[in-house]
Amino acid sequence: MPKFIHEDFLLQSETAKRLYHEVAKDEPIIDYHCHLPPEDVANDRRFRNLADIWLGGDHYKWRALRTNGIDESLITGDAGDYDKFLAWCKTVPDTLRNPLYHWSHLEMVRYFGIEELINEKTAPAIWERANALLAQDDYSANGILKKFQVKVVCTTDDPTDELLHHQAAAKDPNVTTAMYPTFRPDKALKIDDTEAFNAWCDKLTAVSGIDTGSFQGLKDALKQRHDFFHSLGGRLSDHGLEKCFDDFVDDARAASIFDHARGGSQVAPEQASEFASNLMVYFGQLDAEKGWTKQLHVGAMRNNNTRLFKKLGPDTGFDSIGDYSQGRALSNYLNRLDLDDTLPKVVIYNLNPSDNYLMATMAGNFQDGSIAGKIQFGSGWWFLDQKEAMEWQMNALSNLGLLSRFVGMLTDSRSFLSYPRHEYFRRILCNLIGNDVEKGLIPDEWELYSPMVRKICYGNAANFFGFQIPA
Repeated sequence: MPKFIHEDFLLQSETAKRLYHEVAKDEPIIDYHCHLPPEDVANDRRFRNLADIWLGGDHYKWRALRTNGIDESLITGDAGDYDKFLAWCKTVPDTLRNPLYHWSHLEMVRYFGIEELINEKTAPAIWERANALLAQDDYSANGILKKFQVKVVCTTDDPTDELLHHQAAAKDPNVTTAMYPTFRPDKALKIDDTEAFNAWCDKLTAVSGIDTGSFQGLKDALKQRHDFFHSLGGRLSDHGLEKCFDDFVDDARAASIFDHARGGSQVAPEQASEFASNLMVYFGQLDAEKGWTKQLHVGAMRNNNTRLFKKLGPDTGFDSIGDYSQGRALSNYLNRLDLDDTLPKVVIYNLNPSDNYLMATMAGNFQDGSIAGKIQFGSGWWFLDQKEAMEWQMNALSNLGLLSRFVGMLTDSRSFLSYPRHEYFRRILCNLIGNDVEKGLIPDEWELYSPMVRKICYGNAANFFGFQIPA
């Protein structure tokens, strides 16, 4: 019987195998959306053991552990590292048919050369072997990025971030991966939480040197930070939204709402939507002015478990797919920017697969011939970055747009062990195309389809986003 993770894993036809091994396998990586801590790159973090690098911050694994009846002390609590690691190894066999089973074994094979199935019995040997390798220089944060040919990594950063780690990394000749910030101004939209909003505005004043006591001051400060991100190589913005805001109002109305909140008064939900809609138009204008790409992550229903949210905070595994109505608001927002000729390049990520065809057709509505693939239906995101859902996304894009212009995969991860997800995606892509060739759905002309696969893996992203890419 062949090994589980063998050279032709997920590849079901001879054409798929050839595509992966000759075209996709060795392409570099542009990780244009992730949540890696910038300080880990700048400081070339060393990981104390396998639990530290494999389980820390990974809410995918945390959800599975809780589902398997594991106590929180062994997940985010104060249990020892080995005990947490062992709890995960005991859980892995119960993740069959969950993508975590594939990912976990890919991570062990690609990083540590460990081919044994993960379980309670193999756990001690895995722990010992992986920890011995983690002590080597090649397994630092930058060693890992170099090993996987990560040319560019884009972190996710609040406008109030001073980006000191990005500046330090850019000056360090030992950091061979370009690390660029992504402008994520979600907190600027949350004016309905008056106390938090005012504290954030005060922080923005401090970092920008511009008084945010007025709405114009807020906009000026945000532009100053947008300019600063650009000066450090940033070419992307990002917004995490339940759905797009489309209650458009003029600056005078937005300023009135802003003054109300800055005075300490509570803002009604409809006012908050008007304010956010106004700012989202402004953010689109800033992006278009500089040739940036705007990312819209829509559809997450966050922090559903109030008790555990209060105990553990956000991003700890209590979010789900939402069932919001997306079409009209997204259309109105893109159209509002397009009317003023300020629609930037956009990548739309949806979290509810029932919206796949909606999103793919919406992208087509705003292609204008100026840039190939200007509006992208983005890669399977979060709960959809697994085999079935990635195939759904690529099939929808193929049927309703141009798969050949797709900018491909990203990690959306907090973990330095997540880079095999690019391999996972590439194998799925090659299998999809290869199988179509062998079914006669695509002509068996190597020079027709192999360049497309190469571009989706790397070239499209390299050309689309406009990064400075290290040689």
